Amino acid sequence: MNKILITGGNGQLGSELQVLSKVQTQYEWVFTDYQELDLCDLDHLAASIAEINPQIIINCAAHTAVDKAESEVELSNALNHKAVAIMAKWSHDNNCKLIHISTDYVFDGNSAVALTEEAPTAPINVYGVTKLAGEKACMQNNPNAIIIRTSWVYSSFGNNFVKTMSRLMQERDSLSVVNDQIGSPTYAADLAQAILTIINHPNWQAGIYHFSNEGEISWFEFAKAIQEIGGFECQLKGISSSEYPTPAQRPAYSLLDKTKIKTTFGVEVPDYATSLKSCMELLRINAN
Repeated sequence: MNKILITGGNGQLGSELQVLSKVQTQYEWVFTDYQELDLCDLDHLAASIAEINPQIIINCAAHTAVDKAESEVELSNALNHKAVAIMAKWSHDNNCKLIHISTDYVFDGNSAVALTEEAPTAPINVYGVTKLAGEKACMQNNPNAIIIRTSWVYSSFGNNFVKTMSRLMQERDSLSVVNDQIGSPTYAADLAQAILTIINHPNWQAGIYHFSNEGEISWFEFAKAIQEIGGFECQLKGISSSEYPTPAQRPAYSLLDKTKIKTTFGVEVPDYATSLKSCMELLRINAN
């Protein structure tokens, strides 16, 4: 029985994989968080992975606090880059398959068309820089790895835009949301399913792939969709990024082209509105 190691096992994606693991009993699943596998302990990381001895690694762990990364450069680089290099080398040396999760933040946001895997990278914040360094280290140390770039991840688990907006819309009379950053949200449950499709696929095709839900929207339009589904009364106002300054600059446009993952592995990509409804329904059930 193949053993699958999941890093970042308690994060949004890791938690969704935990849900799926209950029915995917043909694998032995090992979910770790920093308590069980400290990715920042670079000196002992390879030995710790060897103890688990997986046949597949899904690296969901990352330093994802985009604004904090601007001041926590060392931590960001350790988690998003150096640990990835070690994992990639170990997996290559031990004939272990590796799926590494990356981000739309490797792009500068100046595109006007959906970004393919070949689009030039030019990150504009520390998070993006360290994630791109991680991608390069991953491919250099293990050319047989699969990298999946995703964007705007949310889930019924963890902290995310959908949960924050749902709460704020019930607490406040009005909210301002950025309307000049364009992309597509990713329901972590859909990404988890895509990963399983790849693992179960007869042909392992190494390389970089893009995955997010279908649709091209701004954060403001995303908030409007959340409001509509939730039936919240709150008044929403669209504002520009310059009116809402953050420590880290965000890409203005980071819509991902999903053609490659669909044609290579037959991955199904649901529409963002359908997935958002599913997630919010789960949140409603869990709240009662």
